[in-house]
Amino acid sequence: MSWLQFVFDTTKEQVPALEDALLELGALSVTLQDNIPDTGVDEPIYEPTRGETPLWQQTRLLALFDADTEADVVVAELTNLFGPLPPWRAEILADQAWERAWMDDFKPMQFGQRLWICPSWAEPPEPEAVVLRLDPGLAFGTGTHPTTALCLQWLDQQPLAGCTVLDYGCGSGILAIAALLLGADKAIAVDNDPQALIATRDNAERNGIDPARLAICLPEAIDQHLTPASADVTLANILAGPLQQLAPELTRLTRSGGWVVLSGVLAEQANSVALAYRHAFAMHGPTLSGDWARMEGEKIV
Repeated sequence: MSWLQFVFDTTKEQVPALEDALLELGALSVTLQDNIPDTGVDEPIYEPTRGETPLWQQTRLLALFDADTEADVVVAELTNLFGPLPPWRAEILADQAWERAWMDDFKPMQFGQRLWICPSWAEPPEPEAVVLRLDPGLAFGTGTHPTTALCLQWLDQQPLAGCTVLDYGCGSGILAIAALLLGADKAIAVDNDPQALIATRDNAERNGIDPARLAICLPEAIDQHLTPASADVTLANILAGPLQQLAPELTRLTRSGGWVVLSGVLAEQANSVALAYRHAFAMHGPTLSGDWARMEGEKIV
């Protein structure tokens, strides 16, 4: 079976109405992508707060229809609704084993010397590896983003035996689970999104994590699972603004001599984020991966 795909090069203001119209006309799916302008400059989209749906200024919209759909009819209906349309094209997509193609896109990934993240259908190249099993999901990290990779590389280098690790803004739980697999005694995974907590619990079960070693909770329940000033390592891979706002809380939870590891920020934001922690931590870094940064600091108070 083949498919008819429309590709529209549009703007974020036009997307909602165009998406709704395409679905009304029978589109089986609508996908939005960053349509990098002629300058080649990428426009990063950060994790939204609740109720927000950020889009790129220049957005590429792809709408998939059954192959027997008459493209001229779809275009005529859209033109009646909107007048002149943004630049578009229609193309036929040949059928393929979509599930197999999707799986082939995800390979085992190494972070540091010991840690590998592998989808469930693949084996790590290193037989002695520490393996975290994580399949690609809809909303949460799988290690492919540079900020997650920076945190995983840091964890791989640490002597975590006996440590308590706090993963604040846990998403998929990838950092907390990696810490436990690398030898940490206990981890606390915290997120304000209940779906993230479900994803973390599912991923922990997939990796055989003893529930007694991993607490999973909303921010307001953290004191039920972690005594203040007792985290040996506090990880926060979030965004620059929330990291600055959370400085008092993360400072409160980290023990003297413990470490805070901060990521999720662009290189140019690193100094302003580090400044919020320098009253209590001897900050190091930033360590860069492309445009992204990681900072870490040892608590000195």
